Amino acid sequence: MARRLGATVREHPSALLLGLQLLAVLAYPFLDENVAGRAVLGAVQVGVVLAAAAAVRLTPALSWVAVLLGAPAMVFSVLEAVTDDAGWAVLASAVFHVPFYLFVSYALIRYLFHDDKVTRDELFATGAAFTVVAWAFAYVYAGAQVVWPDSFVGYAGEGTRAWFDLLYLSFTTLTSVGLSDVYPIRDHARSLVMLEQVAGVFYVALVVARLVGLTAKGRA
Repeated sequence: MARRLGATVREHPSALLLGLQLLAVLAYPFLDENVAGRAVLGAVQVGVVLAAAAAVRLTPALSWVAVLLGAPAMVFSVLEAVTDDAGWAVLASAVFHVPFYLFVSYALIRYLFHDDKVTRDELFATGAAFTVVAWAFAYVYAGAQVVWPDSFVGYAGEGTRAWFDLLYLSFTTLTSVGLSDVYPIRDHARSLVMLEQVAGVFYVALVVARLVGLTAKGRA
């Protein structure tokens, strides 16, 4: 069983990446209330980074770029988890996480466009690339509220928003379901949200539409 699981992970690293990201989304509400829980979340983030690097390794993109950005991103994932309200750690983490996740997304999309046949791993890569972009913009927002305090507001009023609030905002923006109970109130933050809205529309228009077209072509 373990050998079969290992083979599946090697064949479908994009599925592992997508699964870990969704697991992190479900785990945050349970673990974000204390230092030990945040340390576990930091470990989960490290796992996500490693899975992302593994997914990139099987694409035509340069894997050393992912390692160059991913290694410090893992370090700052742990520092963020164990350091309370440290703006420098959040900003430094964003500096490495944003280009790392955007590069991983680019590599996965390039992988999707590499051939004219839709495989199972490419379907997993479609979902993983989408969630990776959401993760990247969540870190963009986290860094933005360090540089421009009170950039976002929520049901609890103004102030620094928790990272999970920003991830929630990122997912609702990228999926085009509309702004949630967390939204930008400063012009710089609104500009960043608009960029993510454009990214979400282009993802559906280019990536998803291409996969649908290839699938229809293969059945014709």
